[in-house]
Amino acid sequence: MTGARSGFSRQRSPGALPGVGGRAAESAPKIGIRGTRSASSVDRRFRAPTKFFFRTGDLVLIRLLREHLRPYRRPVTALVLLQLLQTSATLYLPTLNADIIDNGVVIGDTGNILGYGAVMLAVSFAQVVCNIGAVLLAARTASSAGRDIRARVFDRVQRFSSREVGHFGAPSLITRTTNDVQQVQMLVLTTFTLMVSAPVMCVGGVIMALDQDVPLSSVLVGVVPVLALLVGLIVRRMRPLFRTMQGRLDGVNRVLREQIGGIRVIRAFVKDEYERRRFHEHNSGLTDVQLRAGRLMALMFPTVMTVVNVSSVAVVWFGAHRIDSGGMQIGALTAFLAYLMQIVMSVMMATFMFMMVPRAEVCAERITEVLSTSSSVVPPTAPVRELRRRGVLELRGAGFRYPGAEAPVLHGIDLVARPGETTAVIGSTGSGKSTLLSLVPRLFDATGGSVVVGGEDVRNLDPELLAGTVGLVPQHPYLFSGTVASNLRYGRPDASDEELWEALETAQAREFVAAMDGGLHAPIGQGGNNVSGGQRQRLAIARVLVHQPEIYLFDDSFSALDYATDAALRAALTLRTADATVLIVAQRVSTIRDADRIVVLEEGRVAGSGRHHELMADNETYREIVLSQLTEQEAA
Repeated sequence: MTGARSGFSRQRSPGALPGVGGRAAESAPKIGIRGTRSASSVDRRFRAPTKFFFRTGDLVLIRLLREHLRPYRRPVTALVLLQLLQTSATLYLPTLNADIIDNGVVIGDTGNILGYGAVMLAVSFAQVVCNIGAVLLAARTASSAGRDIRARVFDRVQRFSSREVGHFGAPSLITRTTNDVQQVQMLVLTTFTLMVSAPVMCVGGVIMALDQDVPLSSVLVGVVPVLALLVGLIVRRMRPLFRTMQGRLDGVNRVLREQIGGIRVIRAFVKDEYERRRFHEHNSGLTDVQLRAGRLMALMFPTVMTVVNVSSVAVVWFGAHRIDSGGMQIGALTAFLAYLMQIVMSVMMATFMFMMVPRAEVCAERITEVLSTSSSVVPPTAPVRELRRRGVLELRGAGFRYPGAEAPVLHGIDLVARPGETTAVIGSTGSGKSTLLSLVPRLFDATGGSVVVGGEDVRNLDPELLAGTVGLVPQHPYLFSGTVASNLRYGRPDASDEELWEALETAQAREFVAAMDGGLHAPIGQGGNNVSGGQRQRLAIARVLVHQPEIYLFDDSFSALDYATDAALRAALTLRTADATVLIVAQRVSTIRDADRIVVLEEGRVAGSGRHHELMADNETYREIVLSQLTEQEAA
């Protein structure tokens, strides 16, 4: 991977934020945004005391939907009108039915029966047509809004530095981009198909019931408030369960990704049973929360139906007395019962909505956290688009400290790498070598001093210019699903096949690529899982060679190669990169002993600098590293 773009594919360096693909929220330092844990500054803000039905979560959800539904004002207006028409038709049908009974069936007037029947057919047909049109528009609008939210979340994540990706954690970001957006999209669809018509039907049903018989409508005075109170109590208890559910879903995703990615390690250490228990623990936790939410959902419908059935009995009881006394007709009672059921159905639709709203609120909050998080690597407002000195890399007192860390990883690093030279960085594990390399393409920004490329601070460079100037091969390179050619052309899509083969030749990869079925068009699995570690490293090196940057950064990129391949590759690289600046981080002394300059890092500081023989003579740290790998005679 080359350039300064940050995203999912960036590999974290030793000492970097842990958990880019694992337990980010458990170990990453807190920087004011939420990882996979449920507690955060954002959560605490959302938990402020609010009204019964009007929470801060509601406001977040409303703002998110308002922003992403604004481009679809016309279809939303059209579907609302269609829903109003079909609801009006639904409310008119019981009145027509009452007229048929009272003015046709009771007095035996066949003409009235046929006339009112024809009107009922026409109203029913209009209701069906309006309903179909509204549902189609609702589905299209909800899908479009979901697409836009997913695209916006993806774009935001692509702008994150390794720091933000590591803090949220890859499993949580995937869940937020897929499942959380899906929940919000389903709420939009349900709102447009059910909730738009529910209040109209409820209020209209009450008005039409009053029109049939005012004294009997006193039953509704007790029914509607009781239904609203019961539904509200149940929904209030469901909301925290849905928040817990989304957090535990993150946990299941995290464990599953770890187990799939580390399947070889699990089998090598025979930890199958342990991993089963670990997955079972997270899976059971998610199931437990889902069951508790399910019990509340199961309680809601019987509660509503109990109130409905009791009210129906009351209506029939009092209605019979009204008919017996002559104050009400049979058709009016039939219509009143129909309106009662319509009122109840509207409450049931609202109930279904209220079941979805708490989870959608939680998902909207999680989506908003991503959208409101700015990258710590900020693009320049007035970017420099031309370098003053081609290929020169300088670190001037550069330092880096992770947020919340007790001590910085790097302290006052001074380093100059020039075209035509190979500069190597070596040091013990945890000395900050990979972090130093990450500062150049702006995977992180230096928290002290500056990193200068071509005479300009990297923070002032246009990202495209920096990406074209710097090429990074990480220690654990990532290959994308596709072909060998598509991976090699990742940084330069217009590269010819001849240029690809030349890069493969230099990277000592031509032989095994030619032996693959399809050659340059041979398939590559996700992450390069169908090639070995050494082959993956060589393909990554070939990819950066195709890109042809002015500054090459190799982050221990030869660690999976045997000594013969390593030596052949370095010899070929010397010729290929003769006019470029090369900066190598390595653990092997044999890889860097012939470098023009070797920089020794110790606990984040420069402990020495010079050529191999100079450092062997007067730098104890370098001497200890060399003698831990070579004998005195080999070192000399």
